[in-house]
Amino acid sequence: MRPLRLTMTAFGPFADEQTIDFAALGSNPLFLINGPTGAGKTTILDAICFALYGKTTGDEREGTQMRCDMADEQRLTQVSFEFELGSTRYLIRRVPEQPRAKKSGDGVTLQKSEAQLSRVDTDGSETLLVAAKVSDATAQIEQLTGLDVDQFRQVMVLPQGKFRELLMADSKAREKIFSQLFQTHIYRRIEERLKQQAAGIRRDVEAMRNRRGGILEGASLESDQALIDEQALIAPELELAQAQKQQAEHTLLTANQNLDKGQKLQSDFNRLQALQSEGEGLKARQLEATLWQQRLQAAGRANSLSPLYRAMQSRLGEQRSASQHLGECQQIQASAEQALNQSQQAFEQLGALEQEQLSQQQRLTQLEALAPQLELLNQLNQRLADGQAKMQAAETSGKQSAKQLDELNQARQEMVSRRETLKRDAEPQLALQQSLSDGRAQLKVFERWQQQGLEITALEQKLTAAKTAGSELAEKHQQAIDAHKRLELSWHRGQAARLAAELSPGEPCPVCGSLEHPEPAMGEFDLPSDEALAQAKQRESDALNLLHQARSEYKLLQQSLSSLQLSASQLQEELGEAAGLSFDEHQARLAELSDGFERAKAAQQSLAQLETQLERSERQGRELQTVLDEARAHYGKLAEQLASDKGQYQQISAVIPQGFSDMTTLGAAIADLTKTIDELKSRQQSVRVAHAKAEQDSAAAKASLEAASRRLGEVNALAEQESLSFQQALAASEFESVAAFEQASLTEAEQAELSNQIKAFEQALITHQANLSQLQEALAGCEAPDMSALEQQKMDAEQVMQQTLAQWQKVSARAAQLSQTQEQLKALDLKAGALEQQYAVVGTLADVANGNTGNKISLQRFVLSVLLDDVLLEASHRLQLMSKGRYRLLRKEERAKGNKASGLELEVEDAYTAKVRSVATLSGGESFMAALSMALGLSDVVQAYAGGIKLDTLFIDEGFGSLDQDSLELAIRTLMDLQSAGRMVGVISHVTEMKEQIASRIDILKSAEGSEIKLVLP
Repeated sequence: MRPLRLTMTAFGPFADEQTIDFAALGSNPLFLINGPTGAGKTTILDAICFALYGKTTGDEREGTQMRCDMADEQRLTQVSFEFELGSTRYLIRRVPEQPRAKKSGDGVTLQKSEAQLSRVDTDGSETLLVAAKVSDATAQIEQLTGLDVDQFRQVMVLPQGKFRELLMADSKAREKIFSQLFQTHIYRRIEERLKQQAAGIRRDVEAMRNRRGGILEGASLESDQALIDEQALIAPELELAQAQKQQAEHTLLTANQNLDKGQKLQSDFNRLQALQSEGEGLKARQLEATLWQQRLQAAGRANSLSPLYRAMQSRLGEQRSASQHLGECQQIQASAEQALNQSQQAFEQLGALEQEQLSQQQRLTQLEALAPQLELLNQLNQRLADGQAKMQAAETSGKQSAKQLDELNQARQEMVSRRETLKRDAEPQLALQQSLSDGRAQLKVFERWQQQGLEITALEQKLTAAKTAGSELAEKHQQAIDAHKRLELSWHRGQAARLAAELSPGEPCPVCGSLEHPEPAMGEFDLPSDEALAQAKQRESDALNLLHQARSEYKLLQQSLSSLQLSASQLQEELGEAAGLSFDEHQARLAELSDGFERAKAAQQSLAQLETQLERSERQGRELQTVLDEARAHYGKLAEQLASDKGQYQQISAVIPQGFSDMTTLGAAIADLTKTIDELKSRQQSVRVAHAKAEQDSAAAKASLEAASRRLGEVNALAEQESLSFQQALAASEFESVAAFEQASLTEAEQAELSNQIKAFEQALITHQANLSQLQEALAGCEAPDMSALEQQKMDAEQVMQQTLAQWQKVSARAAQLSQTQEQLKALDLKAGALEQQYAVVGTLADVANGNTGNKISLQRFVLSVLLDDVLLEASHRLQLMSKGRYRLLRKEERAKGNKASGLELEVEDAYTAKVRSVATLSGGESFMAALSMALGLSDVVQAYAGGIKLDTLFIDEGFGSLDQDSLELAIRTLMDLQSAGRMVGVISHVTEMKEQIASRIDILKSAEGSEIKLVLP
């Protein structure tokens, strides 16, 4: 940065506006700021620092305290500073907060602080960068210069009493300064990148650990050893539970079979009891049946032949009925046998139904146990879905930010390439601007020279006319004098007559006071009036004024003519050979220069816009990097939570059978199983009832068939006998024909009714006897079963079965869970091992780069330490000269105590004692020489590295008074060497030798009305 112009108004001791034109000091000046104490020497540095950053060099006074008490109330305190960065000029104006007079009315109002920053283009126009906001202007200045206020004070200004701060700064402060000066942020980014990668791997490892902990927690285990121990303990438990379950299944099957047998036997005993009751009833009806038979026999005896006939017919009917009944009994018996065979087959399958019921009951118990785990699984599934959605959103956002960052970096690379081209195109701008400015100035001089020639001719003509007019006015003035004198003489002569004419008898004379006037004076001519006399005097005065004015104008015309002639001569001399060129030739040269300059200016403007775009791109890049880092951190947290939930989800999912992913499916399955079990129970009961009925029906049918067979034989014999008897009786009877007999016989209805009643009774008696005999034979030696005991036995077996089944399911599920947990932990351990191997490399690099090992020196601080060594080489060279070979600056390589950053502290080597000691042990003068050497060495090294900040200006406030004569001469020689190397150096000092050896000065003149600035050039 190079100062060009500083303007201070009502600032510090300067009451009015004071301007310092630094450009007038030359391109690389060494100048002295001189003046008495309190005149305002340091105020100049305060004004520069305040204009740039809003703070003073010593930071002991605020901007609000810098108003001059001697300044006019209407004058506003402000500082304007024009400076140059590279080839670009900037102008900043800053106003501190202060009270000011109101624009309308009385009183004062508070003027708020404001700042305007503009870029000054080559044509003198200004482009506003910051309109009024103070913080924006300060931020823009820091971005342009690459320095904040503290760094500016340390490397470009050595304020009064502050020169030791740069020398005494610790590693952290010096790292901040040097990283800005040498633009070593890329190494810091490398540190951060490695740190982020290591942190990412650590997060992944931590996520693995969290997931591992989630798996163990899901299995209710505290450690791997607990898993191994529990697996060892649960193996015999599982074997015992399996054996108990099989034993309970066998006991339950036996109890079911015993209950079925008991139910069948009880059914037979119930049927025997019913048949016995039925036999008692038949015995009671035996007497009635005998009466029916006697009545039928009595009817036969009454009609001996009719009975035989009816008997024959009856026997024949009985024969048909018995034969038909035998056929029916045969069909019934066949159907009963078929039904019995079918029921027997179904009864034999009853064990399978019972086994299926038991299996379904176990399945139902298992499904009912899944309900709480499935509820938790659904909750975890929802959390996983939400987590995955959030991770997807975070990943999408991160990828978008990364893509934007890549595109931004690519665009920035393209802009960097384009910047080099624009720099080459804009490079001749200053030379062309200077040539164009010189050409325009020359054209203006040429135009002024020609215009002055015309003005000289016109003035000569005016001068001739003015001379003639002056002679006429002189003559008129003389005439007015003569007329006024004549009129005045007449007036004086007629005053006595005038007084006498005004006398009245008895009134005192105004001259002598007498009341008598014996001989009043008499006038000989007309007296002029006072008005006429005043008019004559006025005419004389007007003529004189006109004459004076004419003479003044004539003199001014003479002076103007002389001035113009002298100016025209100087302009002609300034034009030299260009005075012989025509106006068109001047314009042609100027147009050619203007075209070249416009092209270079356009390139420069494009370059400025490109620089702004680059700055904006870098800022956007940093913002995008921050967003990307935050997205990655958020993604890592989500991944940790998701891994833990996923581990628990997988742990629970492993014990959930396939197909039961929700409570609805599980509930439907439980309802279906319950319905199936009820149907199986109903089917078993139906099979048992149907089998018992089939057995009963078969026995009854067999007895009925045997009775029907016997009856048919008996009926056949009786029918044959009755038929023979009827034939014999009919032959022996008196009836000749059957028709005659039939006419005499009783009705068949009467005989049939009695016969049917008898046969029904006999049939019932036969069937009853057959069934009773069959049951008595089957139940011979049997006792009625204890059904309550059998049912209780079954219930006890079912209860034991449920208990053993629940215990087996619990132990079996736990064993499966432990086995799955072991497999999951093995898989996680393999992944964690790979991450730990990766971290062994990346983590070590991150620790080394971030200074977490050894001497606590980070990568950037290591690079800066190398640069500091270069600075110290240059600084030591100057310090050895100024200290006559005694002192040399060194970088302290010893590690700082505790966790304090190290690697950039300074020490001084004393050649007299051959010892190395702290720079804090240097005296005031020695510290000044060391700080000055440090600042100059820093300036040299920064500019030697490409891309560094250009430090071509240095201000030193006091400190030279602490040097002896020899050291002072060496310091001055060092500053002169610095000047010859192309630097601007400003020195504030009271030392007389400084004033004698530095020709260019800025003198501060102190007075009671405020200080003034005077520029002294050699």
